[in-house]
Amino acid sequence: MDLKNKRVLVVGLGKSGVASALFLKAHGARVTVSDAKSPDQLGESIPVLLDAGIAVETGGHGERTFHGQDLIVVSPGVPVDAPPLVQARAMGETVIGEIELAAQFFPGTIVAITGSNGKTTTTTLAGEIIAAGGFPTIVGGNIGTPAISLVEGATPETIAVLEVSSFQLETIQTFRPKVGVVLNVTPDHLDRHRTFAAYVDAKARIFENQQASDFAVLNADDPTCVALAARTRAKVFWFSRQKEVNQGACTRDGQIIFRDTKTQTEIMPISELLLKGAHNLENVLAVICVGEVMGCKSDAMRRAVRDFKAVEHRLEYVATIRGVEYYNDSKATNVDATIKALESFPANIHIILGGKDKGSDYSVLKDLLRRRVKKVYTIGAAAEKIESQIEGSAEIVHVETLDAAVKRIASTAAAGDIVLLAPACASFDQFQNYEGRGRVFKQLVQALAEDAKLTSL
Repeated sequence: MDLKNKRVLVVGLGKSGVASALFLKAHGARVTVSDAKSPDQLGESIPVLLDAGIAVETGGHGERTFHGQDLIVVSPGVPVDAPPLVQARAMGETVIGEIELAAQFFPGTIVAITGSNGKTTTTTLAGEIIAAGGFPTIVGGNIGTPAISLVEGATPETIAVLEVSSFQLETIQTFRPKVGVVLNVTPDHLDRHRTFAAYVDAKARIFENQQASDFAVLNADDPTCVALAARTRAKVFWFSRQKEVNQGACTRDGQIIFRDTKTQTEIMPISELLLKGAHNLENVLAVICVGEVMGCKSDAMRRAVRDFKAVEHRLEYVATIRGVEYYNDSKATNVDATIKALESFPANIHIILGGKDKGSDYSVLKDLLRRRVKKVYTIGAAAEKIESQIEGSAEIVHVETLDAAVKRIASTAAAGDIVLLAPACASFDQFQNYEGRGRVFKQLVQALAEDAKLTSL
């Protein structure tokens, strides 16, 4: 793609939008950025863009801004059916996302990982395994570092391990990962995609441009993933914690094994995993498939997996205070993730639920809440909906804020209890993102720990 003197509009000034604008400008494009947020909401990004000679529009999208552009790059947070984008497409203008822009310039190999849950853990671990295999490896995408920021300095030998979301996959054109992974597909982001079928279609686009020389890694225990095998031309490898597979990773007699058409290899004992929860065993099995098809040695994979600990905000142990264990799973932004978090602990759970609703059905939590949870503490905009849908399953305490929840829990939890932030909701009603919510939770817990130390003196 030749960007010299091309008129390019970047819509949305999140991390990826700012990174895209700076990349485009550095490659000779005439760049304008547009965001509906006010200058105050956009913080420090505006001076950076202005200093680079990029035109900035804030507080809304002008109709003329979208006219006459050679290319429009849309950030993941901007709906693809936003009226200005619909009109732009109708006028024949090209609209892509940041992940597609990066793919068109990235010189190396792409491993792309998506799924409703487990993306961040799996992407991080896949990066560790491939790097342990001796390959030059970089990790980014939806995990934090925009993919476009990984282009500079990459070579044909570089392997980029990218977490990709359904929002990013909606705007691809040529994006073609050498290895495409779908971990699971359960209802999520229905406020954006509207139907589960549309959400599945977005996820399936990870395989859209793959060829027979590429690889698809799929969850044999997930019916939706099983159906996706028909939507790729790549060679399919399966992972399963429930049954043995003919080609892929599974378990047998307490061991993780990998099979292909010719060989079977024992990778490691399940007992060596430090990660909590059955879902993390699934993530490890998926990563073993990735490592194998990328040519990593078994002993290197075993070392990387054995040394790997939970990523921040994903079933992250925070502290034990007066015998009560606190866990931060702020990245549990949908119901299925919360189910997996609850399944990681047998009983005596105090769980914090709530935030911005994504069109979820919280009633599916009722059985687990009834069997494992002492109290539910509801916060945020979705609190009343959650309360109405889980009524009768556990004692519910309406507390509004995370701060109030932690204080109430500290006064009621007993030694041996588990405190779990696994909200089943997005964070945008009270926090900038799930990371911010998780950090605040950890700060509140650490403050409790400090108070406990002082009172014990």
